[in-house]
Amino acid sequence: MTKRLCEYCGESINLLRAGARFCSTKHRVYASRKPVLPVEMTNKVRWMRWKPVRRGGRVTKMPITIEGKQASSTNAATWCSYQEARLSAQGTGLGFALGEGIGCIDLDHCIIDGVVADWASAILDSCPPTYIEVSQSGEGLHIFGLLPEGSGRNIRSGEKAIEFYSAGRYIAVTGNSFEGSPARLADLSGVVASVV
Repeated sequence: MTKRLCEYCGESINLLRAGARFCSTKHRVYASRKPVLPVEMTNKVRWMRWKPVRRGGRVTKMPITIEGKQASSTNAATWCSYQEARLSAQGTGLGFALGEGIGCIDLDHCIIDGVVADWASAILDSCPPTYIEVSQSGEGLHIFGLLPEGSGRNIRSGEKAIEFYSAGRYIAVTGNSFEGSPARLADLSGVVASVV
């Protein structure tokens, strides 16, 4: 099992509360003040909103425009700026259409009781400093970075659940930075090559 670390300073968390993300109140406050999302993403007009929709017995995150109409990860006419998406009251949260060199490695169900699974820790250890966030469920991680546009991949093996995409998909963005990851994007090509 991996030791839980403060999302601000990276030091060990010695608190009894199971869901603690910071080693102190001071670091929780500092973390809330720092910029979270990389400017490489917030400067792009690739944003949208999303809302939960029940399909086939499960809830999915349907992309929508800031007017509340259905959006598409492949139709730029349905996207907007980060500021427009952030200020919209439509739907539940923000989404980002991958492309223009920005991709995402999605690690599903890798956080159990606040601890990152060993298989996911190995992937995180191979990552250069890049923006990583906790997913909407609180059980997964999104590793954002620079990737050439190409077809995605879905890898399922035992408890491993890894997806990576760099075009034709959108990701529900939480802004919940993982363990103080930097608000910048790094090249993830080597990480993807090592996972395949």
